[in-house]
Amino acid sequence: MENYIVSARKYRPQTFESVVGQQTLTQTLQNAIRQDRLAHAYLFCGPRGVGKTTCARIFAKTINCLNPQNGFDACNECESCKAFNEQRSFNIHELDAASNNGVDDIRSLIDQVRIPPQIGKYSVYIIDEVHMLSAGAFNALLKTLEEPPAHAIFILATTEKHKVLPTILSRCQVYDFNRITIQDTIAHLQSVAQKEGITVSEEALNVVAQKADGGMRDALSIFDQLVAFCGTEISYERTIEVLNVLDTDYYFRLVDLALQHDVAGALLLLNEVLCKGFDAGHFVTGFAQHLRDVLVSKDPQTLPLLETADAIRQRYGVQAQKCAPMWLFAALDLLNTCDINYRTARNKRLTVELALVKLCQLGVQQTVVSSQPSNVTQQPSAVSAQPVQKAPSTSNAPSTLGVQNASKPAAVSQQPSAATAQPMAAPKAMPSIPKMPGVGLGLGPKPKQPDINQSTPTSNAQPQEEVNRPFSADQFRDAWIGLSRTHTEEPRLVQLIETYMPVLTDATTAEVQMPNPWQQQEMRKALPQLLAQLRKELHNNQLTIQITLAEFGEEQMAFTAEEKYKLMVESNPLLTTLKEKLDLQID
Repeated sequence: MENYIVSARKYRPQTFESVVGQQTLTQTLQNAIRQDRLAHAYLFCGPRGVGKTTCARIFAKTINCLNPQNGFDACNECESCKAFNEQRSFNIHELDAASNNGVDDIRSLIDQVRIPPQIGKYSVYIIDEVHMLSAGAFNALLKTLEEPPAHAIFILATTEKHKVLPTILSRCQVYDFNRITIQDTIAHLQSVAQKEGITVSEEALNVVAQKADGGMRDALSIFDQLVAFCGTEISYERTIEVLNVLDTDYYFRLVDLALQHDVAGALLLLNEVLCKGFDAGHFVTGFAQHLRDVLVSKDPQTLPLLETADAIRQRYGVQAQKCAPMWLFAALDLLNTCDINYRTARNKRLTVELALVKLCQLGVQQTVVSSQPSNVTQQPSAVSAQPVQKAPSTSNAPSTLGVQNASKPAAVSQQPSAATAQPMAAPKAMPSIPKMPGVGLGLGPKPKQPDINQSTPTSNAQPQEEVNRPFSADQFRDAWIGLSRTHTEEPRLVQLIETYMPVLTDATTAEVQMPNPWQQQEMRKALPQLLAQLRKELHNNQLTIQITLAEFGEEQMAFTAEEKYKLMVESNPLLTTLKEKLDLQID
């Protein structure tokens, strides 16, 4: 039975052209080989699995080739290339700095550098994970790295460039490798699948590429895992099942539910996601990323920022046409706030559910239909106050019934409606309830929204007695305490509201005393907003609040321990006797 080789090793690039996603760097190395302008030290840095060690091996093989093709390609036929391909070359030395990071290891390497190569022109020393070297090992390498023998070339590879000493960086040519894009990863995986005789959908490869996060080695490892589970047929559904990835269809559905203001549907979708074992925090971040992709899909200039497969790209474009830019901005800001609060929230699910409720309410009109209870008593019935336009009319009366006067019952009797067909003992009129046009939970029939195209002969101005309605001290106190619940995001203002309670001096005037000028100034800043809320809550526009500075007597100004002790003695002289008997000291 033939030994199995993982795809990351089996399809490891052997030439510069086969390196994925690093065209600029490979072209620079090829030009340096063609022009014979080789540096004595290189530093390859970048994320994991992007080809740093692979490029170092190809570079070492090419510069030692005895018959290079086109001036920069190894021939794979000379003795040096054959020795490299069979892994028996003595011209290429690899050192793992993670396990050989001491001074003695570097000294042994320096002794080895003095030996010239037997075949080829150069001895190449590849030090992987060079940032793991100790400070002493770095210092031991400095001199040799700056002035090595003519036949020695050092190639240092690292994923953490910032941990390498500046003195080492100054002695090397630095090459920064890029993350491999999703499109390049998908194209390479498609070629591997074709060579292996495996059928895989582009959507599944898109999930693999996103999971790999720019690393080709990770992408090939995930691909092998899918082949082991699915066989020769890899579908999108099986891919997200194996990798435990949340289906993007949930995000598309959630955007549609939010645009329809369907709170119940959004909450049920979140419950479905949580029941499948996904973390709510990851769901929030994934949904924010989805909205970001929808946003960049709206403008052709930002479309290149969308890294995904072509099939999913079209779906993003369709949904982007449904979403207004301002809605997307508000939704992204809302989810960003939810992500920040999620880390410190005790009830994490409630935090996410509240964010979804707010998301579904974006764009909903928040005005309140004002009620007019004074007109309700003049209506003969609750039914007659409703607009009736579809009822057939046999008289010259208008088709829309307004608020009828109790002194004119004949006007009502002229309408051939079902309400007037009842006996004179009409049911009691229902009190008018303010309607808040908002979002229902979908747990029953949705209330009818008021039709703005139908005109009713109601007056826009409220009666004077409703604007300046009298209130009691208890009502004023309850309204003031209720202000703290509307300013939960301003803890300093909440503390002022809860600490200092205004006192009514007459029917429409209240007075609040502040202990010092600083708090007096803070209250003055917040007073216009608080007063507007109180006037709206109490239905009285004549309400005023005066801020005064409290006056304290001399006996109240006790700050030091001595002053406090004197005040205590004045109220209880026996404390002096207690102090003397117990020999107490005032701290």
